[in-house]
Amino acid sequence: MNIVTFQVPAISCGHCVKTIEMELGETEGIINVLADVESKTVVVNYQEPASERKLRELLSDINYPAQES
Repeated sequence: MNIVTFQVPAISCGHCVKTIEMELGETEGIINVLADVESKTVVVNYQEPASERKLRELLSDINYPAQES
Protein backbone atom coordinates (compact mmCIF):
# COMPACT_ATOMS: atom_id res chain seq x y z
CA MET A 1 0.00 0.00 0.00
CA ASN A 2 1.30 3.47 -0.95
CA ILE A 3 0.39 7.03 -0.02
CA VAL A 4 1.14 10.02 -2.24
CA THR A 5 0.35 13.71 -1.81
CA PHE A 6 -0.10 15.96 -4.83
CA GLN A 7 -0.13 19.77 -4.82
CA VAL A 8 -3.03 20.80 -7.08
CA PRO A 9 -3.26 24.61 -7.44
CA ALA A 10 -6.50 24.40 -9.47
CA ILE A 11 -8.54 23.24 -6.44
CA SER A 12 -10.70 26.26 -5.61
CA CYS A 13 -14.02 24.99 -4.25
CA GLY A 14 -15.99 22.09 -2.83
CA HIS A 15 -17.06 21.02 -6.31
CA CYS A 16 -13.39 20.61 -7.27
CA VAL A 17 -12.85 18.41 -4.22
CA LYS A 18 -15.87 16.22 -5.02
CA THR A 19 -14.87 15.86 -8.67
CA ILE A 20 -11.31 14.81 -7.81
CA GLU A 21 -12.41 12.39 -5.09
CA MET A 22 -15.06 10.83 -7.34
CA GLU A 23 -12.87 10.49 -10.44
CA LEU A 24 -9.82 9.13 -8.65
CA GLY A 25 -11.96 6.98 -6.35
CA GLU A 26 -13.33 5.07 -9.34
CA THR A 27 -9.82 4.05 -10.41
CA GLU A 28 -8.78 0.44 -9.84
CA GLY A 29 -6.36 0.12 -6.93
CA ILE A 30 -7.46 3.30 -5.15
CA ILE A 31 -8.14 2.75 -1.46
CA ASN A 32 -8.85 6.32 -0.36
CA VAL A 33 -8.75 9.86 -1.78
CA LEU A 34 -8.81 13.04 0.28
CA ALA A 35 -8.73 16.40 -1.49
CA ASP A 36 -8.51 19.64 0.46
CA VAL A 37 -9.45 23.08 -0.88
CA GLU A 38 -7.53 25.05 1.77
CA SER A 39 -4.17 23.32 1.32
CA LYS A 40 -4.82 22.57 -2.38
CA THR A 41 -3.63 19.01 -1.87
CA VAL A 42 -4.82 15.57 -2.86
CA VAL A 43 -3.73 12.63 -0.70
CA VAL A 44 -4.20 9.21 -2.28
CA ASN A 45 -3.83 5.83 -0.61
CA TYR A 46 -3.39 3.22 -3.35
CA GLN A 47 -2.07 -0.17 -4.38
CA GLU A 48 -1.35 -1.82 -7.72
CA PRO A 49 -2.47 -1.55 -10.47
CA ALA A 50 -2.67 2.18 -9.62
CA SER A 51 0.60 4.11 -9.66
CA GLU A 52 1.76 7.64 -8.93
CA ARG A 53 2.29 8.22 -12.67
CA LYS A 54 -1.24 7.03 -13.52
CA LEU A 55 -2.74 9.22 -10.79
CA ARG A 56 -0.83 12.27 -12.01
CA GLU A 57 -2.06 11.58 -15.57
CA LEU A 58 -5.65 11.20 -14.38
CA LEU A 59 -5.50 14.50 -12.49
CA SER A 60 -4.33 16.19 -15.70
CA ASP A 61 -7.05 14.45 -17.73
CA ILE A 62 -9.76 15.90 -15.45
CA ASN A 63 -8.20 19.41 -15.59
CA TYR A 64 -6.65 19.38 -12.12
CA PRO A 65 -2.95 18.94 -12.95
CA ALA A 66 -0.57 18.32 -10.07
CA GLN A 67 2.46 20.57 -9.68
CA GLU A 68 5.76 18.97 -10.54
CA SER A 69 7.81 18.30 -7.43
